[in-house]
Amino acid sequence: MRRLSDIVCNQNPLILRESATVRTACQQMKERRAGSVLVTDENGALVGIFTGRDAVCGVLAMGKNASKTPLGAVMTRNPVTMLPEKTAIDALRLMWDGGFRHVPVVQGIRVVGCVSRGDFKGDERGRLDEERELWEHMR
Repeated sequence: MRRLSDIVCNQNPLILRESATVRTACQQMKERRAGSVLVTDENGALVGIFTGRDAVCGVLAMGKNASKTPLGAVMTRNPVTMLPEKTAIDALRLMWDGGFRHVPVVQGIRVVGCVSRGDFKGDERGRLDEERELWEHMR
């Protein structure tokens, strides 16, 4: 079973500060083909995550100006995180249960990376489907 450390080992996650604008974040997400931005404070500690969903629901749908809106105003604060030694299936379960697509991976206050549903192989997704089906039958 793969560990999250195996998935994020060569990652260079997109990290910005709370003061960066939504426009800057979206431009960098496009350039780097990233689905999220990890938002950190001046000490490098994770304080939030900004995703495409945040851009749509918190900025566009609300009529906010992306060039003037800081990430800190629209990001998801205090996101659920996981340790690098957790397994891929642990992350998939967490995403399924929580209804989100991205999980930051942190070690202490240090951001190690971020996993998304697309990072997982078919066999890992298949295992989650099997588990969910088993739970349904047990109800």
